[in-house]
Amino acid sequence: MDAALEQFLKFDRKSIIDVRAPLEFTKGHLPGARSLPLFDDGERHEIGLCFAKRGQEAAVRLGLELIGPKLGGLVDRAREYAPSGEIGVYCWRGGMRSASMAWLLETAGLKVIRLSGGYKSYRAALHAFFERPLPLMVLSGPTGTDKTGILASLAARGEQMIDLEAIARHKGSSFGSIGQGLQPENEQFQNEVFEAFLKLEEQRLIWIEDESHSIGKVRLPDGLYAAMQQAPWIWVDRPFEQRVELLVGSYGNEAKDELKMGIERIRRRLGGMECDRALEYLESGQLAECAALLLRYYDKAYRFSTEKKNKDLRRVHRSASISTDEIAAELIELLRTA
Repeated sequence: MDAALEQFLKFDRKSIIDVRAPLEFTKGHLPGARSLPLFDDGERHEIGLCFAKRGQEAAVRLGLELIGPKLGGLVDRAREYAPSGEIGVYCWRGGMRSASMAWLLETAGLKVIRLSGGYKSYRAALHAFFERPLPLMVLSGPTGTDKTGILASLAARGEQMIDLEAIARHKGSSFGSIGQGLQPENEQFQNEVFEAFLKLEEQRLIWIEDESHSIGKVRLPDGLYAAMQQAPWIWVDRPFEQRVELLVGSYGNEAKDELKMGIERIRRRLGGMECDRALEYLESGQLAECAALLLRYYDKAYRFSTEKKNKDLRRVHRSASISTDEIAAELIELLRTA
């Protein structure tokens, strides 16, 4: 990673401002940074049209006219974000927008640290990071194994882990969006994943759940997904009845309409008759029967996907324990004695 970017990322994120337009910020930004745009989305569009039709000089003049009345307010907000008197500033590529804001804030008496390569350099660093070898251990297993809970128990025991589904706000299946709120934009999701890795020790093992390239509407960075396909993996299995019980516990109290929509989303793959049976079980409150029917479908799909994985890198762990904490301890011991 570029030294200037590395130093910038150590700065207090609450005192870093992103001066790009709001739509740019929403699409993706440095996690923790605040939006303090020089121009709103409409103004940015207007300046772009002016540049295309009349050239740079006219566009700069228009920008100055638009920003003039806002100068005092920008300084006041920047001071709120930088109580220490130091503030970080970035735009897309370290160009005119961040240079202009830096000049304004320095004139107002603030100490400014400007990211010379801008947000573009951050995204380049992200892609470069995931092209490097990563010490991953992929936790795999059928639906209902509570892999997320096992990861949390591993973390509680001092292991390093990344919870991709928590960052994505999606559990990965047709029902994965239920109770999770809105997903982040794809670019911002990747930024949050990158930041999670940066907080870990590079040489220690990192546990991560087996995922497809997409989790809901967001996609893993290509380099990370490739690394997960090449990493060693542990297939954790639990008795079918336990998995049914865990699924009912996870989803049983969710809104019935949302569960119906989840079932309908897989109607074509599940088959019309099986889909109707699942809906009947749900409507009559036979949640265990509904979960068992759906689990059989997901087990077939999961087996198909794992057939493509490298079996030479696989270890299988079958546990009769219903405690995720005990399973986590068993997995740590499995690696220790390997």
